[in-house]
Amino acid sequence: QVQLVESGGGLVQPGGSLRLSCVASGFTFSSFTMTWYRHAPGKEREFVASITGAGGVRNYADSAKGRFTISRDNAKNALYLQMNSLAPEDTAVYYCRSYVYGVEYWGRGTQVTVSS
Repeated sequence: QVQLVESGGGLVQPGGSLRLSCVASGFTFSSFTMTWYRHAPGKEREFVASITGAGGVRNYADSAKGRFTISRDNAKNALYLQMNSLAPEDTAVYYCRSYVYGVEYWGRGTQVTVSS
């Protein structure tokens, strides 16, 4: 079955960086667009970034542009999110998501906390 497992979250000071990873299994990873979302306390879940199967097209939320970079390694079935210049408002649980043959799959998320 499809599984998505995120890692790489943690506590970081404002201005710092983190690299999130999501390892996928159970489907042909390279054939599908992958997406990062985040969910902060008291807020709705929001789109962060997406990347097409071959990695040729990347889209970012306005809040992520210029600071975050989404990438993937199809040989490793891995999705990444490099986050730089982190700010307290980036504090959230970050999830990776796939949409495979009409079914949506989510990982359990990884907590990112930006605080001094």
